[in-house]
Amino acid sequence: MVEHRELKNKPLVEAMLEIRWQLEESDAGEGKDPHYKLLLGRLFDRLQPDYPEHEQLPTATIPDELVGHVVQHRFRIASNEWPLVQIGPGILTVNETTKYQWHDFQQRIQDVFAKFKDAHPKFTELNFQSLALRYIDAIVFDYSKDNVFDFWRNNLKSDLRLPSSLFSDTGVDELPVHSNLQTTFRCHNPSGVVKLNLATGQQHDNPAIIMDTAVISAGGDLPSLPTEFSAWINSAHEVASDWFFKLIAGDLERRFTDE
Repeated sequence: MVEHRELKNKPLVEAMLEIRWQLEESDAGEGKDPHYKLLLGRLFDRLQPDYPEHEQLPTATIPDELVGHVVQHRFRIASNEWPLVQIGPGILTVNETTKYQWHDFQQRIQDVFAKFKDAHPKFTELNFQSLALRYIDAIVFDYSKDNVFDFWRNNLKSDLRLPSSLFSDTGVDELPVHSNLQTTFRCHNPSGVVKLNLATGQQHDNPAIIMDTAVISAGGDLPSLPTEFSAWINSAHEVASDWFFKLIAGDLERRFTDE
């Protein structure tokens, strides 16, 4: 693993832990979370001291059976502030943005999960579906003027280029209008997969490279919950952090550290 230091100007857009559990099939064949309404009220009470600002999202007006694994309610530390907690039928997330510090985020994740466990009326009967730790970073880069493939190769150690013959005398511009590279790799600690997505996009109306890294355990890869939850989040963070710092090593890390 690569040792790393705190970045003064981190490119982080959002860090998120997502927990999903299986829904029960209704008579109409739709997924339902039979304890969701009770869980929502009980969790609301437990989150109030740390996340007193409640937002009901537009999805909360849709019948629960139609919005399985879609968040409906949000709890913030203050109005329009992060971090926040989100919940919907079959889904719970903890989200942070630019103020992210791993030790604080780690403690929040564990605290929210403990409150979720305490609030759920049938926690021991839950069939968990997946755990995911995800980081979305944005690196300002004008891909309308410079070649994104050059940026990936020179700054992110990721070499991908199409043959120049495709653009020679064909009337096709060599500069990509949009690029999206998504790859998935098997991971053994924690058991699951690592997904890396490199794409062109926008950050505060500026063209940017979006780097989306997720460590996901699902199905048979899931740890035993709740006993192995802390070990899982630590292992997932080690992998995601190691990948991030290896990818940005060099000019990008200096940019995020010194500016």
